[in-house]
Amino acid sequence: MTETSKIMNSTGETDVVRLARLQQELLDVNAQLESKDRCIQLQRTIIQQQLDELRLKQRLSEEMLVFFYFFRPFIFPLMWLVRPLYKALRPRLGVLEQYPPQPLRLPSNFKREFPPGAAPKISIVTPSFNQSEYLERTLESVLAQHYPNLEYYVQDGGSTDGTLDVLQRYGNQLSGWVSGPDKGQSNAINIGFARTSGEIMAWLNSDDILLPGTLALVADFFSRHPEVDVIYGHRILINPDGMEIGRWMLPEHDDDILSWADFVPQETMFWRRRIWEKAGGKIDESLDFAIDWDLLLRFREAGAHFSRLNLFLGGFRIHSTQKTSAEKSTGFQEMSQMRERTLGRLPSKREITRAVYPYLLRHVLIDVGWRIRSMLGLT
Repeated sequence: MTETSKIMNSTGETDVVRLARLQQELLDVNAQLESKDRCIQLQRTIIQQQLDELRLKQRLSEEMLVFFYFFRPFIFPLMWLVRPLYKALRPRLGVLEQYPPQPLRLPSNFKREFPPGAAPKISIVTPSFNQSEYLERTLESVLAQHYPNLEYYVQDGGSTDGTLDVLQRYGNQLSGWVSGPDKGQSNAINIGFARTSGEIMAWLNSDDILLPGTLALVADFFSRHPEVDVIYGHRILINPDGMEIGRWMLPEHDDDILSWADFVPQETMFWRRRIWEKAGGKIDESLDFAIDWDLLLRFREAGAHFSRLNLFLGGFRIHSTQKTSAEKSTGFQEMSQMRERTLGRLPSKREITRAVYPYLLRHVLIDVGWRIRSMLGLT
């Protein structure tokens, strides 16, 4: 070695070691520069792609403007055709006000009588609280059917609005009624059913109605189909004055849809006492909104055989005092609770929409078909 290679610098390095270190540092710097250059090139590519997309959108917009300018005489008439088509084909399940109020239209061929002596006992409970303006119409809708084997109880929560006057007027036509404090709708229904013994059961809220002939139709169907445990039908929507404002047409029953949503119109639902007892024999009093959905799920868990009748059986009244915003929030919580209990998890809104879409499509087909037949006078 030469003398210079043996000379140590101030840091204790020989010239050879220092040169090697400097070379390595130079390589590292070059590597960093190359990496930064790649990043810059990538950013340039991305910016160029975004510019290309903007130019494409601009070109498409210009072409659309040209298209619209030349074809606008045809576009507006087409929109006038598409709009009513969309209104005709959109799902109506869940829509509470579908058209302006009109007189309630009922089929003229509803069966109104049942052969004497062959009618199974039907037990109906009406929970009531401060709805005297609707209660009388509810009672009339049941009693005016003159069903020969009816057990009808009203459980009132101690109303102060004139309900007692209504109950006293109809008292001799009822199997019984009580007015006093209770723990809410669910508790009132349980109290009422505890006083009944009918083979067929249902509850009817104090603002809803049964349509003429419903009890005879229900009894007849259960008599001819001993294997069926639960039935329900289509719903007519009515306003506070009893005018029709919409209709819900239900597809054939789908057990799977109950895991995702409850489309069963409660005021049209009837069931056998055997499945009621098998499913626990009571309403879940911890619930305020989803009591019918919970009952349906428990019926399903108990092995119930469901059937949807292709008939309008009940009227659901829409009025401003039904539920407050705070109560609706509780309702959403209970619906989430039902889904989580059934599915084992809380699904997203997209999952729910995807799951109910086939059911809603079947509803649209039935609804449109019914309206066409109605226009032709074939319903």
